[in-house]
Amino acid sequence: MGLFSFFGKRKEQKQELDEGLKKTRSSWLERISKAVIGKSKVDDEVLDDLEEILITSDVGTETTVKIIDRIEKRVARDKYLGASELDVILKEEIASLLQENNSGDGSDFDIPSDRKPYVIMVVGVNGVGKTTTIGKLAYNFKKAGKKVVLGASDTFRAAAVEQLGIWAERVGVPMVTQGMGADPASVAFDTVKSAVAQDADVVIIDTAGRLHNKIGLMNELTKIKNSCNKVVAGAPDEVLLVLDASTGQNAIEQAKQFTAATQVTALALTKLDGTAKGGVVIGISDQFKIPVKYIGVGEGMDHLQIFNRTDFVESLFNKGE
Repeated sequence: MGLFSFFGKRKEQKQELDEGLKKTRSSWLERISKAVIGKSKVDDEVLDDLEEILITSDVGTETTVKIIDRIEKRVARDKYLGASELDVILKEEIASLLQENNSGDGSDFDIPSDRKPYVIMVVGVNGVGKTTTIGKLAYNFKKAGKKVVLGASDTFRAAAVEQLGIWAERVGVPMVTQGMGADPASVAFDTVKSAVAQDADVVIIDTAGRLHNKIGLMNELTKIKNSCNKVVAGAPDEVLLVLDASTGQNAIEQAKQFTAATQVTALALTKLDGTAKGGVVIGISDQFKIPVKYIGVGEGMDHLQIFNRTDFVESLFNKGE
C-alpha cells in the first residue's frame, strides 16, 4: 500500500469512527457542557456531576471512581483548573487508561510472522454480532493478502452453521463444518488440520454462545482449545471475546462470565454506531485488563476497524461534529 493510499484509508476510517460515535459523543459532550455551565473552576459539584455522567454512560463504577480520583489529584496539585478545561482533562485521563491496558496498539489486520496458521477462537453470546464479526475479520484478513479458513464449531444451533456458511461464501473463503450436533472440538481439530494442509495463514473458529451453564461452557471451550493445540502447538493464539456495546452493563457482565470460563486475550466491541453507550469500551478495557482489538462502527464489511485509542478518544471529544 502506497503512502497516500495509507493516509487516505486512515482518514476514511476516522470519518467512519466519527460517524459511528456520533450518538455517544452528542450525549457525552452535551452533558459535560451542562455540568460546567456557570462554573469557573472544577469543584466538588462539577466532579459529582461528572461522576454521574460517566456512570450513566456505562463507563462502569470502578473505572469512573478511578477517573474521578485522578482528576481530583490533578485539581489538588494544580490548585486551579478552569471548568472549561474539564473535557481536555477527561480526554487525557481516558487516553491514559486505554494506554495502560494496551488497548488500541494495532494499526492493521496483520498476524505475527512466526505463527502459521494463526488460530483465533471467537467466543461470545448469541446475538452480539459474533458470526458477523468473524465474517468481517475473514474479509479484512483476506483483503490484507492472508489465506483464511473458518471453522463452524458452534454446532448447537443449525442457524449458526448456516450463517457462518453464508459469510464464508460471501467473502470467498473455505469453511470446515460437520453440521449441527457435531462435536465442537472435533470440528476445531479438523479446521486447524485443514488449514495446515492448505498452508493457510489464519484460522477463525466460531464457538457456541451459551451462558446458562458456566461449567459446561468452560469444559467445551477447554476441549476446543486442546483440539487446536493437538494440531498446532500453542494454538489458539488468540481468544477473542465479542461484546455488543449497545447492551452497556450487560456487556460487562458477559465479559465477567467468559473471562471466568476461559482465558480471553482480546476484545471486539460491536454496534458502536447504534448506541450512546460507547463509554462501555473504556470500562471494559480498564476493568478486565484485556486489550480492545476491534470495534464495529457499521454494517459494511469494511466497518470492522482495528481499535486505535488515539482515534477513539479524538472522536469521542470531537466538537467539530
